[in-house]
Amino acid sequence: MKRIGVLTSGGDAPGMNAAIRAVTRTGIAAGLEVMGVRCGYAGLISGELIPLGARDVGGIIERGGTMLESARCLEFETEEGRRKAIATLRSKGVDALIVIGGNGSQAGAWSLYKMGIPLVGIASTIDNDLVGSDITIGVDTAMNTALDAIDRLKTTASSHHRAFLVEVMGKGCGYLALMVGIAGGAEVIAIPEASCTPEEIALGLRSAYDRGKKFAIAVIAEGIKHKTSDIAAYFKEHRERIGFDLRVTILGHVQRGGSPGAFDRLLATRMGAKAVEALVEGKQGVLVGLLKGEMALTPLEKVAYQKKPLDLGLLELARILAR
Repeated sequence: MKRIGVLTSGGDAPGMNAAIRAVTRTGIAAGLEVMGVRCGYAGLISGELIPLGARDVGGIIERGGTMLESARCLEFETEEGRRKAIATLRSKGVDALIVIGGNGSQAGAWSLYKMGIPLVGIASTIDNDLVGSDITIGVDTAMNTALDAIDRLKTTASSHHRAFLVEVMGKGCGYLALMVGIAGGAEVIAIPEASCTPEEIALGLRSAYDRGKKFAIAVIAEGIKHKTSDIAAYFKEHRERIGFDLRVTILGHVQRGGSPGAFDRLLATRMGAKAVEALVEGKQGVLVGLLKGEMALTPLEKVAYQKKPLDLGLLELARILAR
């Protein structure tokens, strides 16, 4: 093995650049040439590969997003698209590939591996729903970004005795909402795995006022059954009966942006180095993740098309702490 490629795919996550940096410099130290694939699997199909040297990845560890950029690619989901990607790797002399990304990205990596491409994945998604890693790149920074916003909202909420509903990311997984809700002292938490009706949210917030609180916070994941706009409309329609107004804040993609924190920089660095080490040692078709504090390798077959279950027992803890 003389030349490896690295790409970032799917939603960006704070810390991806730190992983790219680690892959590049660890690869060079191991005597390998490193090629960066721009725009994820789309760039792999179109042949957008660039050589990466130690200086090319200088000064990126503190930057959010991904210097290689990312993109969704429907063509890659077809066998013809994947064959084009493989043709690109072979024409560029790339002997192995490292894929940094979440569920969809690792499912794509598994597909390439089954077609004969030596490959290692790196767990990176702010949803933290990947099997094979207790926590993934970007999660800690995204949580702290959302938590900072909630802390700021609580200040104005207490000044005006208001209720706030904060929507965080999480279409199919409520990890962010659950953890941020607990850490932020939310009175109500709604996630896709245990959704709430608008009336249940109203009752939960009303209960906080009845217990003598001056304000109340509800944290919901974007993927719950009832849309945020529908919840807001419900509160407006039943304003007189509920007894208070609801202010809505949608954090959206701000959770993906900004500089990664120390934890994500270190995690991504360790994962990037481990991915190169695995390839050098001939270990392929695996995902690099953090399990019980150590870098671990999990077969991609066990990772692809699966989601890590959420500990719903923490919802009861959140209800107890909200009293």
